[in-house]
Amino acid sequence: MAGRRGAGRARVAGFAAVAMVALAAGCTAGGGSPGPTANGGPTADTSATGSPGGSPSDSFGAGGRLPSTDGAPYRDPSTPTAERVTDLLARMDVADKVGQMTQAERGQASPGDVGALRIGSVLSGGGSTPQPNTAEAWADMYDAYQQGATATLLGIPIIYGVDAVHGHNNLAGATIFPHNIGLGATRDPDLVERIARATAVEVAATGPTWTFAPCLCTARDDRWGRTYESFSEHPDVVSAMASAVTGYQGERLGAERASVLATAKHFVGDGATDGGKDQGDATLSEDELRRLHIAPFEAAIERGVGSIMVSFSSWNGEKLHAHEYLLTDVLKGELGFEGFVVSDWAGIDQIDGAPGFTLEEVAAAANAGIDMFMVPNDVELFVSLLTEAIDTGLVPMSRVDDAVSRVLTAKFELGLFERPFADRELADQIGSAEHRALAREAVARSQVLLTNDGVLPIAPGTRVVVTGSNADDVGAQSGGWTLTWQGVSGPVPGGTSILAALRAELGQAAVVHAPTALDMATTLDADVDVAIAVVGEKAYAEFEGDRPDGVTLPDGDLAVLDALEQSGIPTVVVVVSGRPLDLHGAERWAGAVVAAWLPGTEGAGVVDVLVGAVDPSGTLPMSWPRPGDPNPVNYDDTRPALFPFGAGLTSW
Repeated sequence: MAGRRGAGRARVAGFAAVAMVALAAGCTAGGGSPGPTANGGPTADTSATGSPGGSPSDSFGAGGRLPSTDGAPYRDPSTPTAERVTDLLARMDVADKVGQMTQAERGQASPGDVGALRIGSVLSGGGSTPQPNTAEAWADMYDAYQQGATATLLGIPIIYGVDAVHGHNNLAGATIFPHNIGLGATRDPDLVERIARATAVEVAATGPTWTFAPCLCTARDDRWGRTYESFSEHPDVVSAMASAVTGYQGERLGAERASVLATAKHFVGDGATDGGKDQGDATLSEDELRRLHIAPFEAAIERGVGSIMVSFSSWNGEKLHAHEYLLTDVLKGELGFEGFVVSDWAGIDQIDGAPGFTLEEVAAAANAGIDMFMVPNDVELFVSLLTEAIDTGLVPMSRVDDAVSRVLTAKFELGLFERPFADRELADQIGSAEHRALAREAVARSQVLLTNDGVLPIAPGTRVVVTGSNADDVGAQSGGWTLTWQGVSGPVPGGTSILAALRAELGQAAVVHAPTALDMATTLDADVDVAIAVVGEKAYAEFEGDRPDGVTLPDGDLAVLDALEQSGIPTVVVVVSGRPLDLHGAERWAGAVVAAWLPGTEGAGVVDVLVGAVDPSGTLPMSWPRPGDPNPVNYDDTRPALFPFGAGLTSW
């Protein structure tokens, strides 16, 4: 997804006012005081109207009086899903259908707006959270949206989406797992599946039942600011990690508790744009597109992925958001994808290259095969334009019915009509010891030991000086998509920095902290045996993370490494980054170099390898370019790499 800047609330006042008039006239069911249910959420009479505390009544929609839904087949969970969809679709007017194709951001739509516009989905962008940012506040917010959605005659619940891309990373106190690039280094699909399952539990405890993950892009240019969201430059590695789909959803969507709809993204080719430009153009042949970039989506479809998100990027000059051949002919036709296709954040705005979306853009995207539209701004305008496109025949009703059927199928399979509210009983698993232990295991397994002259592992009793910009920064080691869209710097609730983990392991007295080169000037005179320089990138996400001139260390870290080289002290360089970067020759003189990637909140996993509690086992998921070379290097290139794809020492 793209920019998650929290916009101010733009209430859809006109529609909300209409809804209030309808409620006062008795056109929808309502009233009553909800009480607790088995999962801790409000009570809803989903067997009849789906409205809290109400009884069925008639409703007036754009098509006139609608029949009561009491006893309707779609209300019966024993009815096959296809029959439930057919029955409900027949009861929907155009406004109902347009609503189901609409996804609004929580900052732009209230629970009342959801009911008034019959909106089918709400999302939280990066950093868009209730206040306080607690599990209880999330559940309360989510349940309020569900009450707004189900307090209509048809009582269709929303599906709430979040960017839970390395844990429930919007929530303070959640377990933050390594980003995908680190998990790719483990080469362990089972581990990835277990992480996705733990994430699904933490997400479900707060309400949402949809995550915009996993990212199955194949990153082919490290200059791209989303490289760390990719498991690898190799499609076989990425395809294997589609196991995350099973982790999020379960063996079958809705078949087990805390089943969360997965999203394979971004379809397709966003990891191959020219120059690594975010949202740019991938100029490559169809054979390359299929072999390198479509293959992982095939693996996700085989696992029953419920949704696929479209890429902002273009393929040979044509925007993916309007690419009927790829979205309909290939994805839905040839590959047999039966879930629903969702746009990226305001993605339809970019089709004609001008700000704001138009009737033509809305129609083009719908006809290309997009089923749900993420419209974080101007929801009312989108609803009016899609309605106009349908009424004028620009978008045929057959296309609309196909889109809505796909969305409703997911909602029925998730059990949202029977269990629309947050599963609060799972809240004790958020940031639990079990989940943090899993994250620590993943961190240790993801470490790639690139060089070692014997300085590692660090023996008990060794005195170390710890330096570098990322030694005591959990935000940096967690990366983007942590609490906010672009990430944070400094502490993260529940997180352990690499410095803190070293002190816990070696003892406070054995660890001296000298963050900068200036601090090192006096510290190196102390009685220390080894220096550990934790260097690398600060947090960033898409767009902000693009580095068209190449990826290198910041000046402060370069000064630290220069000071260490001149001192002659045995040095371990730990690189905390979202991609390979230019080490400026440190690999030639340092005693050891470790690629730690973006490990998340459990810095102790890095230390587990540094002290030899866990043997190194990670191997490079990306080729590591030579110093001074800003151009991409991949496993199937003829250009040499400093450390090739698959490199990594797996013994001491």
